[in-house]
Amino acid sequence: MGKVADDDYVEFVRSRLPQLRRAACLLAGDWARGDDILQRALTDVYVRWASVRRAANVDAYVRTVLVHRFIDEQRRGWSRVVLLDELPERVGSTEDPAAGMDLRSALAELPPRQRAVLVLRFLCDMSVEDTAATLKISSGTVKSQTSNGLDTMRRLLAPAQPEMR
Repeated sequence: MGKVADDDYVEFVRSRLPQLRRAACLLAGDWARGDDILQRALTDVYVRWASVRRAANVDAYVRTVLVHRFIDEQRRGWSRVVLLDELPERVGSTEDPAAGMDLRSALAELPPRQRAVLVLRFLCDMSVEDTAATLKISSGTVKSQTSNGLDTMRRLLAPAQPEMR
């Protein structure tokens, strides 16, 4: 690839990296695995950058590659290996750490396809049709996966109710 194409790729990645990292983290369930998946996805994009940059929607193409790398990883045994019992604290986070951990924990409980649908629909703000095209599933499947995923998330995030006797 030539210098101009390399520079174009680097500029694209720099401008999208925070959003892509967050999407990858939410898909994977933690920052380290998310970064690994994102790195593989961006490597795939780099190899094909000459044709990717001519795509009608480069962002959608890259998100599609990211989701496919995530789903591919879920099929491998490595995705079930846990290196740490507990994630280290993140320094300098302005968000409510407890709420963020609850959300990430709840997302991690979802099956990979439901998690991918929710991340694409609500984090990446994609339409039902765009999500369906990205995941190569029907719009009806996106709607049912969204409904089922949100039901599960609500149940997991609901405050514990004391038992009535």
